[in-house]
Amino acid sequence: MSDSINNELQESEDHEILNDPNMMTNQKWQAIIDNDASYNNQFFYAVKTTGIFCKPSCKSRVPKKENVRIFLNAEQALHANFRPCKRCKPTNERLPDSEWVALITEYIDKNFIEKLTLETLADIAHGSPYHLHRTFKKIKGITPVEYIQQVRVNAAKKDLIQTNKAIADISICVGMPNTPYFITLFKKKTGHTPAQYRQLRQISKMEEL
Repeated sequence: MSDSINNELQESEDHEILNDPNMMTNQKWQAIIDNDASYNNQFFYAVKTTGIFCKPSCKSRVPKKENVRIFLNAEQALHANFRPCKRCKPTNERLPDSEWVALITEYIDKNFIEKLTLETLADIAHGSPYHLHRTFKKIKGITPVEYIQQVRVNAAKKDLIQTNKAIADISICVGMPNTPYFITLFKKKTGHTPAQYRQLRQISKMEEL
């Protein structure tokens, strides 16, 4: 194949990429950073880590660029299994509380090792800390902080049973680097210290044999 044909094909491909409406451009990224309402209805953006999509004008925290997907319309985003933001309401409808809390719960389940506060979660979920706290407790029966603690303790139980890791290492692995706090919380939730829990499970296992 001649160089001229190769060049023509490359130019054609480049042209298609530049004109792909679903591709992130510097212009679109700047619109997201600036919360530019003039771009509303020209495109929508979704954040892969949260499963939420927004209007360009959304006042939520600016996501990492590599986690953003661009859609021409809300229908495309919904079809890709993203849920509308509670703050900017890209579908002009209110996301049901149960769906919103399900998204937050899923995020906690996947990221409990990270430092998670009510403010951080509210920012990620595009809502206020007060509304998140109230809505989460209404749907789940416990607060977001209590749920995070529950997930971390359950993860610690698995590590205590299935590994020989030191208690301090386990506390780090489940997102609680403060070992004394981890031990106190674990005992509060289970009635035993991590060491006691491990010992009891080992005895129980031997008895089963």
